[in-house]
Amino acid sequence: MDPAPPSPSVAPPPSRPSSRTLGLAACIALVMGNMIGSGVFLLPASLAPFGWDAVAGWIFTIAGSLILAFVIARLTIAMPDASPSQMIARAFGPLAGFAIGWTYWISLIITNVTIAVAATANLSSLLPVLARPGLGAFCSIGFLWLMAAINLAGARAAGVAQIWTTAIKLIPIVVVLILLLLILGSGRADVAPFPAQGLTGAGITASAALTLWALLGFESASVAADKVRDPARTIPRATLIGTAATGLIYLIVCSGIALTLPAAQTQTGSPFGAFVSHYWAAGPAGLVAIFVVISCLGALNGWTLLQGEVPLAMARGGELPRWLAVTDARGTPRRALILSTILASLMLVANSLQGLVALFTMMALLATSATLWLYVGFALASLRFRLVMPAAFIGLGYALWTLWGAGLVASGSSILLMLAGLPFYGWARREREQAP
Repeated sequence: MDPAPPSPSVAPPPSRPSSRTLGLAACIALVMGNMIGSGVFLLPASLAPFGWDAVAGWIFTIAGSLILAFVIARLTIAMPDASPSQMIARAFGPLAGFAIGWTYWISLIITNVTIAVAATANLSSLLPVLARPGLGAFCSIGFLWLMAAINLAGARAAGVAQIWTTAIKLIPIVVVLILLLLILGSGRADVAPFPAQGLTGAGITASAALTLWALLGFESASVAADKVRDPARTIPRATLIGTAATGLIYLIVCSGIALTLPAAQTQTGSPFGAFVSHYWAAGPAGLVAIFVVISCLGALNGWTLLQGEVPLAMARGGELPRWLAVTDARGTPRRALILSTILASLMLVANSLQGLVALFTMMALLATSATLWLYVGFALASLRFRLVMPAAFIGLGYALWTLWGAGLVASGSSILLMLAGLPFYGWARREREQAP
């Protein structure tokens, strides 16, 4: 007979109450702010070639994300004080927990690179000189360190910045929604026709990998559980509310731009600005571009918070060297934040010769593939603990299908990134063995 699954209820001691500064509003802002970032504003350029296949890809992605969000919420209720890597470690052992946690940390760094590139790409519509590969990369590096400075001031400062930027980033989305309603109602829109041959499986699969990039982040509240008040109640609510609202916004806005804007105009650093300029005027399009840059920076702020929290939790759990477990008086993981930002900057320098849209697409696929291993781990842990098993089965199938859709290069690279962390696991293990 198979042994009984391990109990998920054993949790490490909770954090000091003073460190829990994020309530429900801040958590919803964190989830939506991390999800509504660069994806909705630059993805129309990447998805336009897929046409109506991308619409179907959005529907699959939103459904799969909601299922995985539900699984993550139930795991969080069962283990409210456990980090994602600790949840997986309790199900399958410390090496599995480290492998998933390490890959997720690297995916956060790649995500921040991608968002910083998207912010620069939208800003280049106002300052065309930034479209030059070298200058664009250095501008993106500046954005990385700006958000790192905000997070170094503490989680409370990052949470306040997240609420305000989430409110601001809704402005261009509302503008595009109103324009879509007006042009569709007046018949001005030239909507791309539904293909005579119907939808294609290859197009749906490929577009689903890109659309998931835009919805990455529904796990954000769980990852930041150490900073959340009443995590067992707050995190599930914030996760499901944020995921559902963001998915609906994405389906309408991204599909509307991709299907109504002429194909030549979608291939720009600012599809939102091109849409407003085409159906309204060039002046408002410039303002939209500014709001989009602020939106990207808001998402970058939230992801920067996570790229400090993930290695901090892993170091405290003995999965990474103790050097990363140090925090300041406010509980801010300064070393983890600075190290993560340095790695992101080096990654940008190494890829600085690529164009902004090409760099965005490549990094988005790699970040998506690396993050998918976390979702695979969540689904398998839920099955191991026999929690919401039907949803976990469906979520696992969806995550594996999307890994396939990301392509061999991106998914294979994510596996190599996972293996690259093994020396650091050995380092941390030697520290544990030598500890008194």
